[in-house]
Amino acid sequence: MKPPLGLAGRLLEYSDLAAAAMIVVIIGMMVIPLPHFILSLLLVFNLTFGLIILLVTLYTHDPLEFAVFPSVLLLTTLFRLALNVSSTRLILLQGYAGEVIQQFGHFVVGGNPVVGFVVFLILVAIQFVVITRGAERVAEVAARFMLDAMPGKQMSIDADLNAGLIDDHEARERRKAIAREADFYGSMDGASKFVKGDAIAAIIITIINILGGFVVGAWQLGLPLEEALTRYTLLTVGDGLVSQIPALLLSVATGIVVTRAVSEVDLGHEVAGQLLREPRVFYIAGAVLLGLGVVPGLPLLPFLVIGSLAAVVGRNLTGMQLAEQKERERDTHEAKEKVPRSDGPEEMARLLQVDPVSIEIGYGLLPLADNREGDDLMERIGMLRRQLATELGMVLPLVRLRDNMALDANAYQVKLRGVTVASADLMADRYLAMDAGGAEGEISGLDTVEPAFGLPAKWIPITRQDAAERQGYTVVDPVSVMMTHLGEVLKKFAHELLSRQEVKIILDAMRETSPAVVDELVPEVLSLGDVQKVLQNLLREGVPIRDLLSVFEALADYGPIIQDTDRLSELVRASLYRTITHQLPVHEGRLRVIILAPDVEQSIADAIEHTDGGAFVALNPDVQSGIIRNAKEVADECVKQGLEPVVLTSPGIRFYFKRLAEQAIEGLTVVSYQEIEPAVEIEAIGKVTLS
Repeated sequence: MKPPLGLAGRLLEYSDLAAAAMIVVIIGMMVIPLPHFILSLLLVFNLTFGLIILLVTLYTHDPLEFAVFPSVLLLTTLFRLALNVSSTRLILLQGYAGEVIQQFGHFVVGGNPVVGFVVFLILVAIQFVVITRGAERVAEVAARFMLDAMPGKQMSIDADLNAGLIDDHEARERRKAIAREADFYGSMDGASKFVKGDAIAAIIITIINILGGFVVGAWQLGLPLEEALTRYTLLTVGDGLVSQIPALLLSVATGIVVTRAVSEVDLGHEVAGQLLREPRVFYIAGAVLLGLGVVPGLPLLPFLVIGSLAAVVGRNLTGMQLAEQKERERDTHEAKEKVPRSDGPEEMARLLQVDPVSIEIGYGLLPLADNREGDDLMERIGMLRRQLATELGMVLPLVRLRDNMALDANAYQVKLRGVTVASADLMADRYLAMDAGGAEGEISGLDTVEPAFGLPAKWIPITRQDAAERQGYTVVDPVSVMMTHLGEVLKKFAHELLSRQEVKIILDAMRETSPAVVDELVPEVLSLGDVQKVLQNLLREGVPIRDLLSVFEALADYGPIIQDTDRLSELVRASLYRTITHQLPVHEGRLRVIILAPDVEQSIADAIEHTDGGAFVALNPDVQSGIIRNAKEVADECVKQGLEPVVLTSPGIRFYFKRLAEQAIEGLTVVSYQEIEPAVEIEAIGKVTLS
């Protein structure tokens, strides 16, 4: 269940509708008269929004973080002009446009129309002549330089890619960043014209309002000329001031955006860090101010106060630099003399970290990890991870290799998240010889058991390798024995190693090639955790997840109507029928299987119970043990005949029979009819019954 959304959350969720509604409202304001109260609210909102945009630009590290600024600039300019039209309509028709404009006309300029008009002209001059023209020129030059530099940047990316310094994904991201940067500065070059045009329009609108108000007041309302001029000039100036202050804020924001370079901190920290870097600057400035203060005719107090303040700032900066220097020297001295403690907090924190997969070896196997011996264990582990990634379709975590003096000299352990799941013994100076069924004669060696599959084998001297192979034995070096064992362990526990982070990486990679299905699936249909459970169910039974497109499309099809991840897994398996059939022991188009008697299938189907925590089989214990015992007997009979046991069931009970059978028959393959290619011929060689 999603947490309740607040006002900000609702705005984000319906931001597309809000943007469309805003444009419609702006256009409507130019035609439909607004009440005084609504106009006052919109004027305050315009001022607030301009302040928010200015503050956002101050806290922006990279101009591309606010890449939507040109569009925002267009919308705010259009909104401000619509407010001017609405306020002009009220001023000329009613001689009153709300408390905001009224107070700006009286309080800000003291009720003097001449002073107000002069202040308005000064604000427009600051915005138009200084800020807007400068920002326009900077944006134009930045856009030109950015376009000129694009070929060189592209060549730099290609050179880094060819040199192997970056991969394809990073190269694509850097190319996208260059294209976005060029588009941004090109848009800013055009958007700065909006601000310039807004300043010109403000002057024209103000002059028209004053003249129009004078005509309406003197001729239509019959007011005295001085009263008409005063009333409508104050209202027009108030309207101009309340409109030009937000416009000035946006002009300043535009200048900040186009003049900022990429930085790791916000504007305030960047300016302070660079201005307050050298104390001598403040000492000199303070001395100059104090010198000016003693010049005859100049006021002493202002120069004395500011000069003293500059000297105090310089002294504080000097003290801070000396303290930082002493701290660096102390840290350097402590780092040289400090002896690492095994019980320190950093060391204890490292001890709490658990590796997903690790191998611990005894001291007798250390030569296997030595590069100089020719059998680099870490290199073989890397090759194994790549091989399993190709087979399973998932990136396995790094395997940590450690020595453990507490183990026997020739022993090793495979651990998953700190828990031992497999162990065996190797002999670093011998090879393992196994009889695959065609060996002739006996071979002398130390009896043992091959750790991956439990086959009988012998450790033979390295010098006997050729002789053993001539006799038909399969001879394997100790590193290969360990890698085979590790590979089987990783396949067995692959579903436990598939974390949410790994699924997130898989989804991001799929989004590059198939964005439609990924965007439809997560998080609209299923959560990241649900996708993880389905993929884990597939890996748990050895089904590769390489064909992710088929998996995700099946989940997108059935996810809206089915929330049970176990049932979804069965439907996904049906979409992977070719992959599953390819893994089955099909010979000459024929698959020999064990089937379930109808009463067995019916008993299991009737015993399935669905709960909020999932579905399970609630069979009578005697019936359940009888089914499992009979299935094991039939499977053992198949093994005696040299056949791999495969159980074929109906789709509705396959999952539940698999969960029942795996308790007693490890590695039993259970498939349903819909998971086998239609061209494969089915031959029943055994039946599981209730008796």
